[in-house]
Amino acid sequence: MNDAAPTPSAHLEVSDVVAGYGQIMAIKGISLRVETGEIVALIGANGAGKSTMLRTISGLIRPRSGSITFQGRRIDRMAPHEIVRLGISQAPEGRAIFGRMTVLENLRLGAYQRSGDIDTDLDRVLTLFPRLRERTKQDGGTLSGGEQQMLAIARALMARPRILLLDEPSMGLAPVLVETIFRTVIEINREGTTILLVEQNAAMALQVASRGYVLESGAVALEASAKELRESDAVRRTYLGIE
Repeated sequence: MNDAAPTPSAHLEVSDVVAGYGQIMAIKGISLRVETGEIVALIGANGAGKSTMLRTISGLIRPRSGSITFQGRRIDRMAPHEIVRLGISQAPEGRAIFGRMTVLENLRLGAYQRSGDIDTDLDRVLTLFPRLRERTKQDGGTLSGGEQQMLAIARALMARPRILLLDEPSMGLAPVLVETIFRTVIEINREGTTILLVEQNAAMALQVASRGYVLESGAVALEASAKELRESDAVRRTYLGIE
């Protein structure tokens, strides 16, 4: 008789998922796990399937096969709003803020499925992003690229996610703003939010993550701790620009 305790389910588990657009399968049997409290990075070249993976987890794309579970519950047939309600929120690639709405209105939309007072959450995200506090009445479309990225992350946090999906948060930003964004990502994680991070800036992603997956042509090519990936000759040559 085996008396061993059962292995606890991952916070998020993707099992052999195939998904894509029309007849094009952008992800081809990907499996990955994200445990509670982690920052996990997905790195890879353009077209590797990173953003498609996040969109599939969020319910924006329905997988052709495989399964996705969150805290032991299947979510791969749920609608996006149901997935948000369970505790998964995404800051999408390209930010997708509402340009003709104010910063405050954008933030309130992030909490649209919640009831009750959201002032505490507003204060929290405006403390994380002080620039936004100075611009609450300003239209989102008039913000700089870095400020729009801050707004996209802050809006996602207004849903009180258990896991935050970040899609290319450093895209198009100056190096000083990239450092600011990633310092805040670390702070969000320290406050208790699990993070799955898609990022082309592999060097920065592997500095903040505990583990990582390298995607190539829609499949997992390598899985390891962030330290092991930083020290991998193949990763260093291909993604970090180090010979």
